[in-house]
Amino acid sequence: MAARIPQLAGMMQMLAKRHGGYARLAGRSLDILRRDGLAGGKTALARARALRHGDSRSGNDYESWLKQYSGLDEVGREKIRSEVASWEKPPLISVVMPVYNPQVDWLEEAIASVQAQLYPSWELCIADDRSTSEHVRPLLEKLAAADPRIKVVYRATNGHISEASNSALELASGSWMVLLDQDDVLTEDALYYVGRAISREPNVALIYSDEDKIENGRRYDPYFKPDWNPDLLRSHNMVCHLGAYRMDHVRAIGGFRKGFEGAQDYDLVLRFSERLLPGQICHIARVLYHWRSHSGSTAQSGGNKNYAAIAGQTALNEHLHRTGVAGRIEILPTGMYRARYDLPLNPPKVSLIIPTRNGLRLLRQCVSSILEKTTYPNFEILIVDNNSDDHATLRYFDEIQSHERVKVVPDRQAFNYSAINNKAVSLVDGEYVGLINNDIEVISPDWLSEMVATAMQPKVGAVGARLWYPDDRLQHGGIILGIGGVAGHAHKMLRRGEHGYFSRGELTQTLSAVTAACLIVKKSTYELVGGLDAENLKVAFNDVDFCLKLRDAGFRNVWTPYADLRHHESATRGVEDTAEKKERFQSEVLFMLRRWEKVLAADPAYNSNLTLEYEDFSLAWPPRNDIDPTLAS
Repeated sequence: MAARIPQLAGMMQMLAKRHGGYARLAGRSLDILRRDGLAGGKTALARARALRHGDSRSGNDYESWLKQYSGLDEVGREKIRSEVASWEKPPLISVVMPVYNPQVDWLEEAIASVQAQLYPSWELCIADDRSTSEHVRPLLEKLAAADPRIKVVYRATNGHISEASNSALELASGSWMVLLDQDDVLTEDALYYVGRAISREPNVALIYSDEDKIENGRRYDPYFKPDWNPDLLRSHNMVCHLGAYRMDHVRAIGGFRKGFEGAQDYDLVLRFSERLLPGQICHIARVLYHWRSHSGSTAQSGGNKNYAAIAGQTALNEHLHRTGVAGRIEILPTGMYRARYDLPLNPPKVSLIIPTRNGLRLLRQCVSSILEKTTYPNFEILIVDNNSDDHATLRYFDEIQSHERVKVVPDRQAFNYSAINNKAVSLVDGEYVGLINNDIEVISPDWLSEMVATAMQPKVGAVGARLWYPDDRLQHGGIILGIGGVAGHAHKMLRRGEHGYFSRGELTQTLSAVTAACLIVKKSTYELVGGLDAENLKVAFNDVDFCLKLRDAGFRNVWTPYADLRHHESATRGVEDTAEKKERFQSEVLFMLRRWEKVLAADPAYNSNLTLEYEDFSLAWPPRNDIDPTLAS
């Protein structure tokens, strides 16, 4: 043990540094233990401390954030030019722009943003879709005559955006295509970062970046996206701007499809990505595209183009059909989407495992709500009695076993959450298993149908539910790595009815981890990765570790907001206030840092521009981007 002391001290020093010192770390850890659980964080206290010290960085002031971390000086520009000059074969990037009756000054600004690129190997391919405005053609003719890199075709008939985009595509001679709307703006380093990604990853075929909105010169509403997230892509077009596509792949799938106007780029990325491996898709965690917001744009309100939502629904339904997924797509009130996956005619058996020690009131509520409200037809409940000594609870065990769906098994070992569940999984015969806390209460009857249908999708590992505190604040919206040092809950304390960060509080998505308070997974998959770690993670972080093992084995973990349950968390959990419990918790934190240090620092379901201090997707001060040559764009 003595040999490990310097290593453990180093781990604690790293964690303390991340959170502003040992005192802050200790206070934060105590708050986590007392109120928010072992994987959570106390946002309110952290914010109060920040405000008390005059730290405005705890907020979401994007303008201040941009002033501090954005912008490119001449030194940075020269670094970019020098780096590009050192590349052996910089690819030619064709910027494709369909044009129809644009506001002329916005069109000029869009074109100027291409001409201002620090990356020199580009061409701008414009298709005018028979604009009726008398100002458009003279402007395009003047610009094309002055710059040979600008190519323009004038369509004889108005064919709308898909046909116009294909006409622009016919002009292209580059090996990559980048899409630019007629009224939007590229950052001056946008194509440099695309070119850099291509030079670093020879097999890459699809590249996308973060984006923000611009109105009257003011930038706002940045969308700092996750890395490739197939389940979120079925919820909305998370790729959108800036999107860069290998040209041979674009031509192989026939470019844009008529009939998908308004969602033609969504349809394109769905068809395009179906042919790719995840390693061929690159996300640049920088804002490279400014989406202009005005009264007629989808940037300002998705409701301006309802036809686009319907076109997106059609594109998604065809995507499911092409990929062999049985299900259908619904349009949400926000204009985003829900994928409803079909269950087979004979749904698989699910064994729901509920460990408990006494806690009769909550346990009875949990079991009764499952039995009375769950519409899924094929499940059983296994209650694992871990040394209960309350006579009323013991009588309840005798009574409830008369129900055909319920069994009770004793477990006399000292409390070890991981070991209890591992043993229980070995006893059940369900094709799928559910890990359920005894303080869970069902509030949506189709919760289990939703979770099992999702778990049955190809390469899905664990599926997590949306859990609410009794006061209708969100307890679990999935787990984000790195928050609080190890992991925290996404959108914790979000009030019911609020959408969360770019609606991620109510959209199905791929996440690195979900909580075992309510988790569904195939039994064989559970056993494949060795279940929960009963040796090193007896109480805390075993679900995070389990999900990361699933991810390493090639599975993806999914959080669904359509399995709604109530979590009476902390009602039965004792405070970690003994020396033994504190030592155990510290050892579990250090174990997670040793095993997953690099993973915890860069969650692919999150973004390096978002904070690890809070659970609300607010900005990181500073961002954790690589610093060459700028922090952010």
